[in-house]
Amino acid sequence: QVQLVESGGGLVQAGDSLRLSCAASGGTFSTYAMAWFRQAPGKEREFVAAISWSGVGTRYADSVKGRFTISRNNAKNTLYLQMDSLKPEDTAVYYCAADARYAMGPSRANDYGYWGQGTQVTVSS
Repeated sequence: QVQLVESGGGLVQAGDSLRLSCAASGGTFSTYAMAWFRQAPGKEREFVAAISWSGVGTRYADSVKGRFTISRNNAKNTLYLQMDSLKPEDTAVYYCAADARYAMGPSRANDYGYWGQGTQVTVSS
């Protein structure tokens, strides 16, 4: 059973960059497909990006494609989300998710069995 802890959130201005990290423990990280989701106040949790267990395959929500990059370091048991050209509409709590049932991370939140506690990202205009 894997435990996930996100970090790296904060308050930034529009156009700035942030890198989120998700540290995993208690499981074999390299066997888990991983993803980032986010949830803004009053909205449902939405898919941001996913990555395969090997790191070769990735997928992105249209709203972040070209601005965000998901990656992983299996030797360090860590998932990353590099966020560039941030916009106020990117403001949300960002969660990492894991599941060992898939080679490539799916885009539905209900498909993931393990979640972190979230990290707040606030982008001011």
